Amino acid sequence: MPEVTSIAWRRTLAAAGGVAAAAAVAYSLWVVTTYVPGPTPVAVRPAPPDPALLARGRALYGQQCASCHGAKLEGQPNWRERLPSGRMPAPPHDDSGHTWHHPDEVLFGITKYGLVPGKYAPPKYESDMPGFGSVLADDEIRAVLAYVESTWSPKVLEWRAEMLREAAAARR
Repeated sequence: MPEVTSIAWRRTLAAAGGVAAAAAVAYSLWVVTTYVPGPTPVAVRPAPPDPALLARGRALYGQQCASCHGAKLEGQPNWRERLPSGRMPAPPHDDSGHTWHHPDEVLFGITKYGLVPGKYAPPKYESDMPGFGSVLADDEIRAVLAYVESTWSPKVLEWRAEMLREAAAARR
């Protein structure tokens, strides 16, 4: 008789598990098909930068960055193909490039210190990207980065926010 109880108990648990799984699938489908997200919390999407900050960043970008990355943030031609030196051309900072794929602290570090191999680039990677830490103060670097980010499309900003949320969740 104990064996029958054990089999009945297993069947009950299996049925309960199946009901729970079906409920989870139904809830997931409801969320995917009906949920419309509201505004992103302020902590995730800060207020737009001050127009004066963006103007300062744009001017500094023009003085320090445009000669390589382009006046319109378009990067150097054929930026995905190696130069005769073996190094990569300067990438665009607009939506077509990969700048938006990097967290703010990485973009700040690359701008301040250059594309340091083993830290901001693969080990032994050689780059023409210099560090601007001796030319630009930290607040000026932040202004340049704010200007660059201000040019990204809403879709890229949405993708970037999602990517950064996923990266933060993975670190926990």
